[in-house]
Amino acid sequence: MKKIETKLPGVYIIEPDVHGDARGYFMETWSTRNFEELDLHYDFVQDNQSFSSQKGILRGIHFQNNPMAQAKLVRANRGAVLDVAVDLRKGSPTYKQWVAVELSAENRRMLMIPRGFGHGFKTLTDDVEFVYKVDNLYSRECDRGIRFNDPAIGVDWGEVRTELLSEKDTKSPLLEDSDCNFVFNSEFRIQNYKFGPYIHKCSNRDSQLLLL
Repeated sequence: MKKIETKLPGVYIIEPDVHGDARGYFMETWSTRNFEELDLHYDFVQDNQSFSSQKGILRGIHFQNNPMAQAKLVRANRGAVLDVAVDLRKGSPTYKQWVAVELSAENRRMLMIPRGFGHGFKTLTDDVEFVYKVDNLYSRECDRGIRFNDPAIGVDWGEVRTELLSEKDTKSPLLEDSDCNFVFNSEFRIQNYKFGPYIHKCSNRDSQLLLL
């Protein structure tokens, strides 16, 4: 398994080792041992899967506020997507910057996105199965979104079929109008800290947790 850096510290492309022959192939998509060897320490607690029937469907930009923030390990199990991570940590040297990576069943790449980042993707094919592991449980109370076309972020999605957007994503606020509570801390290396899940509710939307 290989870890490839992106321009956003803590966001990595992960390439698994694939063992194949004439019958097919086998690969490990995640293991505690492999990730710790890569200096990535996460306790994943939930697996999610989505299906998108058409090319051009955009989902995002999504995140959960503290104290229910989530790190995500994402991949396309079928089809292909343009996957995007956005730094939402106020005070970060890369605040509002983003990276986009093509993830597909063919290239088998994954993207590791730590807490403090927004996430979204656009399907590049029909019939996309998208799988992600998260290190914190879903919280309706902390569930948030940022407008996919926020000019302050400027993600280059290519052509967007607005008729395929969800009502939630259409109505998401701009970052400057949101209550996103991520804050950068230069002395804290998130990728080397082993998170466990929070079990309490997101009762204070103005609370802030320092994240790299």
